[in-house]
Amino acid sequence: MLSEKIIRWGIIGCGAVTEVKSGPAYQKTERFELTAVMRRDQSLGQDYAKRHNIDKYYADAKDLINDNDIDAVYIATPPDTHKLFGLQVAKAGKICCIEKPLAPSYQDCLEITHAFNKANLPLFVAYYRRSLPRFLKVKALLEQGRIGKIRHITWHLSKAANEIDLSGKYNWRTDKNIAVGGYFDDLASHGLDLFSYLLGEYEDVKGIGVNQQKLYSSFDSVSACWLHKNGITGTGSWNFGGSARQDKVVIYGSEGEMTFSVFDESPIQIDSNNNTETLFIENPENIQLYHVQNMKNQLFSGTKHPSTGTTATHTSWVMDQILKAGVQI
Repeated sequence: MLSEKIIRWGIIGCGAVTEVKSGPAYQKTERFELTAVMRRDQSLGQDYAKRHNIDKYYADAKDLINDNDIDAVYIATPPDTHKLFGLQVAKAGKICCIEKPLAPSYQDCLEITHAFNKANLPLFVAYYRRSLPRFLKVKALLEQGRIGKIRHITWHLSKAANEIDLSGKYNWRTDKNIAVGGYFDDLASHGLDLFSYLLGEYEDVKGIGVNQQKLYSSFDSVSACWLHKNGITGTGSWNFGGSARQDKVVIYGSEGEMTFSVFDESPIQIDSNNNTETLFIENPENIQLYHVQNMKNQLFSGTKHPSTGTTATHTSWVMDQILKAGVQI
């Protein structure tokens, strides 16, 4: 826990995700300062820095990590580089936030988390739904017993193949060497991590992944079932070759049901005692704002952040259990 200080942040990988979702959140958070950015294409890094009024830009991650004016690093690159840069940040003795998933494999997550624990440094992971008011409301409603004792959760997420998928152009999100589960790795990790936050850690997980469309090398269809440590059961299915987009979570309780979406800005619906209630809670413009503010709260006030290397590593274990029986057909 820090006392009087400004924490100066640097971003490695100032791509699309940092334009609105995350980058401005660091600038809007009290006692945080966004001091430098890094992108391999120096001209794009320079452009980003100019547009966001940031003093420094680099083309080499090591230069940013070892800059004495940088106290903390946000790694926003594809997952296959998270371990490489994460270990460098830990070695440099700096605070770190890493985009989700923490790493492509459970083993890599363990190594990253161990390095920060050994160095006694805070490690945060951008599973920002744990900090969003919408899902804090879901958690509060469940804890209040609005649908009775929780029995089961199910999630279905699907979408049609997009233009990049159909064109055959390279996309790291569907390269099995970076993300064996394809869009599942990128998207399902958000929901599976959220369910751990809402319902408790997972005890047992089974799953299977297949490649139905043969449009790219990773899986495009994944199904799973699981058991939380408190006895709640769960099922999930994720298909990226469907006819239409769907994103629906249903939590079944002894006295009702609760329905919501992981990604869509749709209302929370509670059906219990023959009554239906809907609640709409808007997301902030910069969706990682509360996540970033909670990092500040831990660093300055000691309030524990809900998304750490430890919690993200547990989510990675869940993903690993689901995908390890995957087959190519």
